[in-house]
Amino acid sequence: MNPLDQLEPLIAPPAIPWWPPAPGWWLLALLLPVLLWGLWRLRRRLPWLRKKAQPELPLDPLRQAALIELAQLRKPYDGAPAGVWLQQLNGLLKRLCRSHYPANHSHTLSGRAWLAFLDNRCPAAGLTRWMVLVEGAYRPECKLDDKAVDGLNQAVDTWIRKHV
Repeated sequence: MNPLDQLEPLIAPPAIPWWPPAPGWWLLALLLPVLLWGLWRLRRRLPWLRKKAQPELPLDPLRQAALIELAQLRKPYDGAPAGVWLQQLNGLLKRLCRSHYPANHSHTLSGRAWLAFLDNRCPAAGLTRWMVLVEGAYRPECKLDDKAVDGLNQAVDTWIRKHV
């Protein structure tokens, strides 16, 4: 006979219920909302807790002139042919790149390489998805819907404002 068989079985420890919590937790549950409310009210008075708005930097004269020229271009709404407008957009962007990046010879690029160059300078504009910018000028009777015209115009505006 084995001596271990004579031992009584182990007694499992009693389960400690998670509810109700100890008295200290009740106090914390009452103080935490009051503390958060106090910090929310205090953020107005303490400058290091306040969110600071980033001031928009003034644009250089070349960018301002490009934005004015972009605004003056006649947009091809209501199914009008867009070839001339797309050529004007390309010309505007190439002139801007020639003055900002003279060593890169970016004005000689075309097609996907041109769009990749533009997108590398300002990914926020997302010009690589606008292949019509480089192909549309060569299509006979290229027409864009109003939403596409507005989207491309906004992308070019963003590129002019934010390119590095």
